[in-house]
Amino acid sequence: MGYPIKSPPSVEPTLVHPVLRTPNRRIGLVALAIVALDQLTKLLVLKFLGYAQEKVVIPGLFRVVHWANTGAAWSLFRGNNNVLAVVALVALVVLFFGRNHFDSRTLLGQIAFGLIFGGIVGNLIDRVLRGHVIDFLYFYTQQRGGEVGFPAFNVADSAICTGVGLIFLITWRNERHPAPAESTAGK
Repeated sequence: MGYPIKSPPSVEPTLVHPVLRTPNRRIGLVALAIVALDQLTKLLVLKFLGYAQEKVVIPGLFRVVHWANTGAAWSLFRGNNNVLAVVALVALVVLFFGRNHFDSRTLLGQIAFGLIFGGIVGNLIDRVLRGHVIDFLYFYTQQRGGEVGFPAFNVADSAICTGVGLIFLITWRNERHPAPAESTAGK
């Protein structure tokens, strides 16, 4: 009497596998990582720098600062923190429901949307909890006795800009090399 050969039990999937199973989960994981990194770096700034303090890292090029921004990028709309918080919430909803109009099915598209969502949420947390966004990365140069600088920014700002840039690149690539249309012959 023969016994059937049993195959070894299947290896249980790792914890990462179920999390990464769907595009929305991948977007969410990237967003969560950005929010965590953004908030951690802002907490470090709060711990080590008083308000409006600065620490030169590379003289003539880069400083870590502790600046409050109640406006949008480049301090546009300064003093409108509550309005910008509402705009951020609306943007999250519109992007969430409109993400399928872009290439959010590919891994690069999912990373792009995760960066954007995480960046918006990171700055939204600041707006709600602190009444302003903490900006701390400041690049500048010395010219003719004066200083010319790029507006200070943070991890969330970087994530948003990178995500938007990726969406533009993906869209441009798809427009230059569109997917082949389905053949209608024989239908």
